[in-house]
Amino acid sequence: MFYTYVLESLSDPAHRYIGHTEDLRQRLEQHNAGKSPPTAKHAPWRIKFYAAFETLALARDFERYLKSGSGHAFAHRHLGW
Repeated sequence: MFYTYVLESLSDPAHRYIGHTEDLRQRLEQHNAGKSPPTAKHAPWRIKFYAAFETLALARDFERYLKSGSGHAFAHRHLGW
């Protein structure tokens, strides 16, 4: 399985990060250990939302969608952020 995920910073809940991975637990550990430059400054993180997909392409496409304007509107309407 492949995952698209949304992280929320515990130190500053206004900061979110959207990504995709094949191993969600390991990826969260990497973000919290500061191994990802875009998220190191706002660690620690928690998983706010994730969706599982059968293919990497679907996970990437959903990530791209969530980062778009209509994806932001979708997230506000359906995911509560």
